[in-house]
Amino acid sequence: MTTCARRGRLSYKDINNMQTGSTPRDRIGVSAFGGLGAQARGASGGLLPEIWMQDGAKRVEQALGRLLCAEDDGKTELMAAMRYATLHGGKRTRALLCLAAGALAGTPAHMLDDVGAAIEMMHACTLVHDDLPAMDDDVLRRGLPTVHVKFGEATAILVGDALQAHAFLTLASLDAPGDNRIALVRELAQAVSAEGAAGGQAMDLSLVGKHAGLDRILAMHRMKTGALVRASVRMGALYSIAEDAAHAALYSALDRYTACYGLALQVADDILDATADTATLGKTPGKDAAAQKPTCASIMGLQAARLFALSLLHDAGEAIAPLGPRAEGLAQMLQRADLYLSAPYA
Repeated sequence: MTTCARRGRLSYKDINNMQTGSTPRDRIGVSAFGGLGAQARGASGGLLPEIWMQDGAKRVEQALGRLLCAEDDGKTELMAAMRYATLHGGKRTRALLCLAAGALAGTPAHMLDDVGAAIEMMHACTLVHDDLPAMDDDVLRRGLPTVHVKFGEATAILVGDALQAHAFLTLASLDAPGDNRIALVRELAQAVSAEGAAGGQAMDLSLVGKHAGLDRILAMHRMKTGALVRASVRMGALYSIAEDAAHAALYSALDRYTACYGLALQVADDILDATADTATLGKTPGKDAAAQKPTCASIMGLQAARLFALSLLHDAGEAIAPLGPRAEGLAQMLQRADLYLSAPYA
């Protein structure tokens, strides 16, 4: 992949159709990314992203529905709120990154469904907590009232706590060797630790109303957003391939890919916060400026920030180029990442 040229603007409906399937052809399922049938490949033999992505997102959502179900069919308020936080929208970007990395490692996609679900639970946990009045204080998420608005602040706190616990419980219960499960749990824990998303959120809050240089903003983004993106890709590979000396080059390439990809997503989010309306954004626009938060867009300017995001996607493609056709899914995720510049709902 040598370029990340901007594509035409798509609506969220377009993206959603890409995930869930809007035609009979789209809704053809595949059992494993690494052994896709002819229906998931084009005339040239290449993977069709609209097939494997919509199928993967559907399977992960089915796993979420199965895993987040109480004995009384999920009708308790807490479980209902947990399902609300996870099952109402989202492009499942992090889960799809996991599936794409799993394909590179030769892991059948269906074996990663629960891993992807655990990642999405953790992502939802961070969103629920970020939206709280004590944090970013937002009332909309993915076009719907945030969890604390719909269920109350106390329930929202418990939802985040419970989703985090369920994510780790899901990984601990996988039908995989113990060493693999430990590696997956460790990877996800590190992603949301004080060195990851939690630390990034703390840094974000500390910068409100203050002048900050670009280097500090980028460091915050790498922790708050990039750490979970990194974990999503690494967990897809770790299910089957140990991180050892024999595979050092593979994990080095994946880490370079995710460092660029994760940062590009956050820069795009900064741009959208400054330019999109509520209907497009799915959450309250202009929150960063209103809260006097420095962002890449405010420091660099919108056009420079956009070019920076596209250059990051290019660099991510260069990082996985040596991996060859095995990384086709990850390359297609870069193409899909351009959509973040017009419709977030991550």
